[in-house]
Amino acid sequence: MKEVKIETTLQVYDDIHELPKALQDLMRTAIEARENAYAPYSKFNVGAAILLDNDSVVIGSNQENACFPSGLCAERTAIYYAGAKYPNAKILKMAITASSQNQVTDKPIPPCGACRQSIAEYEIKQEQPIEIYFMGAQGKVIKSSSLANLLPLLFESSVL
Repeated sequence: MKEVKIETTLQVYDDIHELPKALQDLMRTAIEARENAYAPYSKFNVGAAILLDNDSVVIGSNQENACFPSGLCAERTAIYYAGAKYPNAKILKMAITASSQNQVTDKPIPPCGACRQSIAEYEIKQEQPIEIYFMGAQGKVIKSSSLANLLPLLFESSVL
C-alpha cells in the first residue's frame, strides 16, 4: 500500500474590494444574477457570471422546481448557456456568490459536486484552466486557478 497526498493551493481575498476592478465587476454581475434566483424551496440563492475569451459575460442563477431534483444550479445554468450561445468561446473566469434567506452566508461557498463535474467538462474540452472565484453574500472571496484544485481526481471521458 502506498499513501498519496493531494494538496490544493487557493488564494483568499478578505472581501470583494480586494479583487482587481475587472473581477469586482464580474462578481457584482454574479451578485445581480443571484438576486434573480428562483429558490422558493431552499431559500438559498446562487448567482454565477462567466467571462469568455470573446469578452462576453454570461450569467446564471439557480432555478428550483417543486419536483426535485429537476431544478438547476446557477453555475450549470451559466456554463450551459455559454456553451449553447458561444460554442467556440473559451471560459476564462467564473464568479459565484451564494446567500441564504435563513442565515448570514459570510463564508465562501464553492460549487456543488455536480457543478464541479460540469465545469471540469468545459475545462477539459477547452484545454485551458478556468479561474473560479467564489464567496458567500459577504466576506472572503476564494480564487482557484483551475477546477482541478476543487476536484483533483477528475472523472473524464478518457475512462469511458
